[in-house]
Amino acid sequence: MEVQWVLVCHGMVTLTVVLSFLCGHSPIFKGTPIGWIHYFLTFGAWDYLLRFVEFVFGSKGTDAVLSVESFCCDRPNPLLQIIYLLILGSTYFITAKSSFVYIPGYYIGEVHKYMSFGAVIIGVLLFLLTSFCDPGTVNSKNVSQYISAYPYDEIIYSEKECPTCKIPKPARSKHCSICNRCVARFDHHCGWMNNCIGEKNTKYFMAFLLWHFLLCLYGAVAIGFILAGRVKELRIVHILTSKYHTKDPCMSGLSLKQWLVGTYNTQILLLVFFALVSLLLAGFFGYHLNLCLTNTTTNEKFKWREYISLQKKISEAKASAAALKAGMNNIELERSSKSKWRDFGRSEAKAETIVAKRNMYDKGNFQNISRLFSHYLQDKLSRNHIINPNSFNFVCSELGSSSRPFTHLLNFRKKRVYELLFFTYSFTQIFDNHHLPQNFLSFSDTTMFTSHSVLHASSICLDQSIIANGVNIHSIQP
Repeated sequence: MEVQWVLVCHGMVTLTVVLSFLCGHSPIFKGTPIGWIHYFLTFGAWDYLLRFVEFVFGSKGTDAVLSVESFCCDRPNPLLQIIYLLILGSTYFITAKSSFVYIPGYYIGEVHKYMSFGAVIIGVLLFLLTSFCDPGTVNSKNVSQYISAYPYDEIIYSEKECPTCKIPKPARSKHCSICNRCVARFDHHCGWMNNCIGEKNTKYFMAFLLWHFLLCLYGAVAIGFILAGRVKELRIVHILTSKYHTKDPCMSGLSLKQWLVGTYNTQILLLVFFALVSLLLAGFFGYHLNLCLTNTTTNEKFKWREYISLQKKISEAKASAAALKAGMNNIELERSSKSKWRDFGRSEAKAETIVAKRNMYDKGNFQNISRLFSHYLQDKLSRNHIINPNSFNFVCSELGSSSRPFTHLLNFRKKRVYELLFFTYSFTQIFDNHHLPQNFLSFSDTTMFTSHSVLHASSICLDQSIIANGVNIHSIQP
């Protein structure tokens, strides 16, 4: 019974701490124990620690603690990466030592010994890939490409220069003070990865979250099957029913729980741990998946929140000024909401509506998700020689007389990236009549083009302009 109550208390405390840490900042928890715990975890505990250190050791102790804080929080360091590897390795070791002895069991086969090891190795590989992959560093060589790829919306992004890097700051980028670099499509700096999450490694980060959620879920389910197999093999239900001389399922179920907690307490603790971590990872993955579906980042979430808050304050100030001008009592103008839960839900829904209407980067769920894998697709096309990754020249006059050339001049700003969509009837004729030059495209066995085929050349960098009437295209680099 003592072990059972310890497990119950452990689960309740863990759930309360996680809920307070993640959700305690919401207005609905203001003035509640959840809000107090959140403040203590995020600000209060550190403040009390500094006061205690200053009281005991003086200013030198405080300076030492602040230097440690600066190393851990303000500079790139592998501390959390080491902690992650220690947690993963120790959890797998404890699970293998305590549970692998019961494999194979009644409901689980021996293959799961090797499957679990392989799943952990894949998780480590995704972790290393996310940690050491370039997140999309913006420098003087590629800044023009990122500026063309993401236009300024003049709401949360406007044309400006990064004061640290001394280069134009593309829209959706942010200078990370920890990494000391500008990152394209900046989402956040992840301490666990010791790396920023940006344009080029968001897909790896999403794969990391999804895989570790599935890994923890797999561990919880596997341990559940192990325990169920032990109950079946040892005929515990039959023994407990015979002992208490009753067929009451509540009595036998209570005794079964007591027996499991007393006999397999390590497995129970692992099962609870895996279940809680899987729920936590599911929440993180769902949050970031929603961001990817709407082509928004965590950084932009905060920017939109600040923008909406500013607009709300401006409207309230205008309303107050109008009320004072009309001779009304400002106190009567403000009406308190009957329920802060209802007010919170309405404000969140209103904010989401504003973001959805004004987010110019949202191109639809399918296109938003496909953009996450754009670099992978480019590499894959390059490896299959469908598109030359370096540079290639071709002359459209070689396409034949069936191709009606463009009749207007397309001018591009130097070193800009544009999307060219060729929906003209002339290119439809080209595909039908197979007048494409051999050095333009090479077809695989599975590639088919119909009369309605469309050539979608996206993110093409042109160093020189396209001369339409001359039908000559120079130095095209994907």
